[in-house]
Amino acid sequence: KKQAEKAVHQKKEQSKTKCRKARRRHINLVAEFNHRQRKNIWLETHIWHAKRFHMVKKWGYCLGNSPTEKSYRACYRAMTKQCLLQDLSYYCCLELKGKENELLKQLARVCSTDTGLTFQEACCLSGRFEGSLNLYRADRYPEDMLGPVTFIWKPRDGSENRQLWIWVHPALKQDILRELKAIFQCTEPEEMCITEHVTTSVQEEKQVEVATSLGNKRKKEDKEGEKAVPVKKIIGDGTRDPFQSYSWIAQTTGVAISDRSMEILRYRLIGPLSHSVLTETLKAASVQTV
Repeated sequence: KKQAEKAVHQKKEQSKTKCRKARRRHINLVAEFNHRQRKNIWLETHIWHAKRFHMVKKWGYCLGNSPTEKSYRACYRAMTKQCLLQDLSYYCCLELKGKENELLKQLARVCSTDTGLTFQEACCLSGRFEGSLNLYRADRYPEDMLGPVTFIWKPRDGSENRQLWIWVHPALKQDILRELKAIFQCTEPEEMCITEHVTTSVQEEKQVEVATSLGNKRKKEDKEGEKAVPVKKIIGDGTRDPFQSYSWIAQTTGVAISDRSMEILRYRLIGPLSHSVLTETLKAASVQTV
């Protein structure tokens, strides 16, 4: 009798597992992606790396550390003769908006011309080139270095307001963000941005439930629920609490600081054919002037 009960119990457990065909359906794959990357954020290229790399958990992300196969020679060959692509989307992006004079005035306090280029460099200020420098605590150079960053200005559009993107390593993000908020005297805006993330997480929960329920239905019933397919989405980032505000503004100067981490993807192309790959991939848009 005990053996019979045990066999029935095992059959029930086995029936819960889906066959490979059901697991490989698009609706179930997307639901699984959204569910598994909640604790450690996944990059857009996570699945590709997970099949070929040993994954490590660092800075709140799940990143590829070393390849599982002997691909070192292939990577070196691509870097020297062809093109190699790196996914740097785990780098954090801080966006600054405000008047150009006010931005340059306060940013000059966290860098120095003795170390090289600054935010005021003409070639970088025009938005044509990306710059890199070391940030320090306000008026503390050469002591209290925060770390290296890269930045790029949005090209001028005839207005005195400018837009600046600063890319920082996730290990340095909190210290640099805290220093930028201090020098610009930014506080949380009146309209909080928390509600957007809360509703997003709630929607994701509902989508996972819908996907799970649809996955248990038969194939005939799947066609009726095609409109309920969840969207593949990256939730928050590894360095930001989704239940906290991610935008701040200064009431006196109007300078706004926004945390754009995981909202802008970043890739690095290495190799002599990098420009050829970009030329064949990207097409220039036609600009219509009124």
